[in-house]
Amino acid sequence: MEDGSSNVSPSTQKGPIFHFSFVIFTGGRGGFRLSGTNILSRTKSRDREGSYLPVNLALGVFAGLCSPIDEAMKLNFHRCVAYPYIITSLLLCLVPVLGCAQQSDQQRTIRFVRNPDAAPEFKLSGLDGKPVTLADSRGKVILLNFWATWCGPCRAEIPDLVELQNKYKDRLQILGLVVDDDDQDAIKDFVEKFGINYPVALATNDIRMQYGGIAALPTSFVLDAEGRIVQKHEGLRDPILYETEIRSLLGLSIGNVKVETFEDTGQIFLKKLTPEQKTVALHKFNAQTCNCGCTFTLAQCRIYDSNCQISKAATARIVAALARPAASKSVPAKSSLTAPPIKEEE
Repeated sequence: MEDGSSNVSPSTQKGPIFHFSFVIFTGGRGGFRLSGTNILSRTKSRDREGSYLPVNLALGVFAGLCSPIDEAMKLNFHRCVAYPYIITSLLLCLVPVLGCAQQSDQQRTIRFVRNPDAAPEFKLSGLDGKPVTLADSRGKVILLNFWATWCGPCRAEIPDLVELQNKYKDRLQILGLVVDDDDQDAIKDFVEKFGINYPVALATNDIRMQYGGIAALPTSFVLDAEGRIVQKHEGLRDPILYETEIRSLLGLSIGNVKVETFEDTGQIFLKKLTPEQKTVALHKFNAQTCNCGCTFTLAQCRIYDSNCQISKAATARIVAALARPAASKSVPAKSSLTAPPIKEEE
């Protein structure tokens, strides 16, 4: 038999033999061909000598009148049996298309702070001995990532951060600030093992408090090219979200993604307060327990349940009390506070 199909012995050939593949068919010699595979329908037909001759029948074509009636009926029966499988396969192919069409109706949205504040500046020494500052990266989008080597979600997102730094290295700068981890040798081994390609330094408690306490890890701040904080993310996030925000800030295409702005009322920073007042407010947030029954502090409840109206009202009262001119006079110039305990965010 031609086209690479194997010869079938008359003694072993038992009625119609079908090879199905539910894809587009194109004509070929000796039967129908797709992707180099013969698609044949073979039946038996007697010649004048009484011997059996293989007859190639194209899939879906009735057997000729010269074929024995029982063989033609068998061919028609097998073809009818195959139809439900063909239809089912076509329907299954349409399911992903319909699903994508339904998802496209729900437009994705990213949100940035309206009238953002400048990020608190710092100057640290990196693991390689080089200085790590925000000023050195001014003009680039900055992703400031607070993390720890013992934090599972932190470890999970590092390969994505490495890929982002590689992809947008000329216009993006990721800075990794390690908290609650003082073993520099272990951190250096970790950086080498994971191939971290951006500066890494140990964050002090003072920097941690300036950035809101960092009650959960990982915590990342997104800064625009002017060094202003436009978004804050806590916990493990989809790297597509990071990349979409970065591309938007760089003026690159983000497809059919909507960009919204929101007023920062405490989600990022306490804008109504002075730096000294913010320190006192954060201390109160981490010292007072929420009364909603969660057993968390006010700060933790605002992080883990942003819809909680009890913690929202309590923190608002603290901010309002500190923002009053009379109250601001009694605010200490500097407070030696220790950073609150960190909870690993999943």
